[in-house]
Amino acid sequence: MVCELASRECVPCKGGTPPLSEEKIEQLLGELNGWTVQQEYHLTKSFSFPDFVKALACVNRIGEIAEQQGHHPDLYLAWGKVKMEVWTHKIDGLTESDFIFAAKVDAALGELGEAEA
Repeated sequence: MVCELASRECVPCKGGTPPLSEEKIEQLLGELNGWTVQQEYHLTKSFSFPDFVKALACVNRIGEIAEQQGHHPDLYLAWGKVKMEVWTHKIDGLTESDFIFAAKVDAALGELGEAEA
């Protein structure tokens, strides 16, 4: 199932924008599946794959989305595993675009049918 957030576009942060409130973070987190928020700062998720090649394909697909959206996460690749952390660096916190990006990643990987959260 693709959430409504996935249909939206990431908006570049110009700085000076306050990070999302705890209440707004909880609301948006409720629209995602399997994501966690670390100290109101990072949105994170880990994905599992049967081998390195599929994990690498996941990283490459996330990279494509990152370039399309102009929003770049930190990615950690290991055999059969990918961990993604996303936040808005300019404000050192979370914006709505971080959640939009997460939803887009879930939608794309769901279409591939390969990742398990």
